[in-house]
Amino acid sequence: MAWKTLDDMDLNGKRVLTRVDINVPVENGKVSDTTRIDRIVPTVKDILAAGGTPILIAHFGRPKGKTVPEMSLNITLPALEAAFGQPVKFTTLEDAPETIAFAKNQVVLIENIRFEPGEEKNDPELAQRLADLGDIYCNDAFSAAHRAHTSTTGLAHLRPSCAGRLMAAELGALEAALGQPKRPVVAVVGGAKVSTKLDLLGNLVGKVDHLVIGGGMANTFLAAQGISVGKSLCEHDLAQTARDILSKAQTQGCEIILPKDVVVACEFKANAEHSIVAADQCPDDAMILDAGPESVAKIGEVFSTAKTVIWNGPLGAFELEPFDAATNAAAKSAATLTKMGKLTSVAGGGDTVAALNQAGAANDFTYISTAGGAFLEWMEGKILPGVAALDS
Repeated sequence: MAWKTLDDMDLNGKRVLTRVDINVPVENGKVSDTTRIDRIVPTVKDILAAGGTPILIAHFGRPKGKTVPEMSLNITLPALEAAFGQPVKFTTLEDAPETIAFAKNQVVLIENIRFEPGEEKNDPELAQRLADLGDIYCNDAFSAAHRAHTSTTGLAHLRPSCAGRLMAAELGALEAALGQPKRPVVAVVGGAKVSTKLDLLGNLVGKVDHLVIGGGMANTFLAAQGISVGKSLCEHDLAQTARDILSKAQTQGCEIILPKDVVVACEFKANAEHSIVAADQCPDDAMILDAGPESVAKIGEVFSTAKTVIWNGPLGAFELEPFDAATNAAAKSAATLTKMGKLTSVAGGGDTVAALNQAGAANDFTYISTAGGAFLEWMEGKILPGVAALDS
């Protein structure tokens, strides 16, 4: 796909309809994590520097087409103004034409677009109302690009369109990881359930050289091969599906890496009494909560020969010590190789970001996506409507 960026547009004197994701966590009436706001700053500042007027379109929560006062974007204003270093004009969609008319080269924020019943229906009338407010459309919300909504797709077809800085960085990183990657490519896929990542696993075995499977998902693959996993989290009904994935991987020349040794405990709690056993020696009354040191050493070996790593999901119950050990060790290994210039590493997904931050490895990864569902769908090989709408 080919998309334009801000550098391809003449922004001087233009009203730039800018779709952003500022769906941020709030505690006690204040934004508690400004990560998503910080990430849109380059786009907003570049539009202003080029003489344009950024008109921010965003959602907050799930009001389902109704005005819900506690989901007003008004709550983000102090954090936005602090990030941009200047005032932000806040307006409802109804009052937007008048507000924008008096906002040359200033930042404008339109109230929660999901208050509009037509937003999630990709309504042509709403798209035209939004298009009438601006001259150029800029999408800087990759995290909403898997939604075919008015502000992510419908509007893009009505005005000259481009990707913002964050969107362009995200697409560039994903293209480097899965589109035209340097080989060998290793994918790390963890998390609780195989059922939530069937499409992902099916796509990856045809695209990567090594596929590391960890977390509760690994238990399903072990069980599918006749290995007893005791009381572990396991989807026994997906045994045949797991075997099919293993078979497809073999046909495609993709090595699937499952734990060789595991950390087992009888209780799911921090610092529970635990032991390390071979993967096929889990006691009947115990559960597998992490991959063991031999498994981590194997992952480290594979990383050391790889050129690209793409990561989604932890390798164990990373939220509980000491069952975060495998995730931490593997993350640090990938981060060190990246820092040395030997590896391109791209990671995404809520638990993944939390796990890599906890491991102290996130800052050294090539790119960390905050996109969640959109990141996962891209890894699954799906075409994202919000990205397709920008195709020039």
